[in-house]
Amino acid sequence: MFDLTEVKYVKRITVGTDNPGRMRTPEELDEATALLNKCLTGTPKGCIIGAEKSFAVLQMGEHQVVLQWIVYHVGFPRKPIWLDD
Repeated sequence: MFDLTEVKYVKRITVGTDNPGRMRTPEELDEATALLNKCLTGTPKGCIIGAEKSFAVLQMGEHQVVLQWIVYHVGFPRKPIWLDD
């Protein structure tokens, strides 16, 4: 069982495109997903303590574009050595 009082470090990981001026490439999306998976399985093991689900509808010329993204908040009992900000 994960206790929130043990959380000393929180990493925010954005999966998806949150900036209409700079669309993320498939490789960047894969990197974000891989980082999330590493945070949940590595040592120290993190736990998702929150998630922000967002979207934006943009009009680009005659086309409508929908951007969707999720920001995961992963809590750790201490900052992992392998995690750089």
